[in-house]
Amino acid sequence: MSFLSHILPYKALVIPAAAWLTAQILKTTIQAIREKHINWYYMISAGGMPSAHSTLVCALATTIGVVYGTDSGLFAISVVLAAIVMHDAAGVRQAVDKQSAVISDILLTFPKTHIELEHRMEQLVGHTPFQVAMGALLGVGLALWWV
Repeated sequence: MSFLSHILPYKALVIPAAAWLTAQILKTTIQAIREKHINWYYMISAGGMPSAHSTLVCALATTIGVVYGTDSGLFAISVVLAAIVMHDAAGVRQAVDKQSAVISDILLTFPKTHIELEHRMEQLVGHTPFQVAMGALLGVGLALWWV
């Protein structure tokens, strides 16, 4: 038997992976519409709309909940994992991305006022809470549709 035939029966692997791929395709398509050309880098990059990380972990938690039950330890673990990943995507990573953008900008031109510095801090590179929420909804929806 082939490797693929061993993996395909495992919905908890296949559905989240397919959901992640769907989110990456959507993100690339949305960016292509915005930029008026396709940038294939978005297929593998972090950040953007929707959050593929949120899509993956929510599809995983939903699949585990449907297949093994919402009263199982696996479901509890997958929900905690999803919460950590989504918090990281919307909070911690975004803060790090802000700092990175500001540091890069400071290296180019030092801000003259506090207001100028605050304006530069508003640059967002990571996920917004909306992008994380949309990724979560996409993951749950795709998993419920597939399972």
